[in-house]
Amino acid sequence: MTIEVLPEPAGLPDPLPEPAVGELRLETVLSALSDPLRLRIVRKLLLESEDFDHTCGWFGLDRPKSSLTHHFRALREAGVTRQRQYGLERRSHVRVADLNARFPGLLDLVAAWTPADGD
Repeated sequence: MTIEVLPEPAGLPDPLPEPAVGELRLETVLSALSDPLRLRIVRKLLLESEDFDHTCGWFGLDRPKSSLTHHFRALREAGVTRQRQYGLERRSHVRVADLNARFPGLLDLVAAWTPADGD
């Protein structure tokens, strides 16, 4: 599985609050990734991204908006994803360079993960 990193377009809004690279903690990242839905979100971003970042609707998840907001916030606060506010919507992408710098090989494991049926 190949992780493709799309270039950052010019003129992006500032990211929402997130930990700096040096503040990323393995136990926090692993805790965020321990939820199968969040793991699926990150894997989809790594392997299927069509644009630099994506809205919640792109994932096609049949969950209440409040539940999705919780999961996306958990990923951002752990430092796994970066979110930006575009008007009324938030878009996410994986912090590939930051995570590879702190935890080499971790994202390769996420990309190689095969979801169980029902996850």
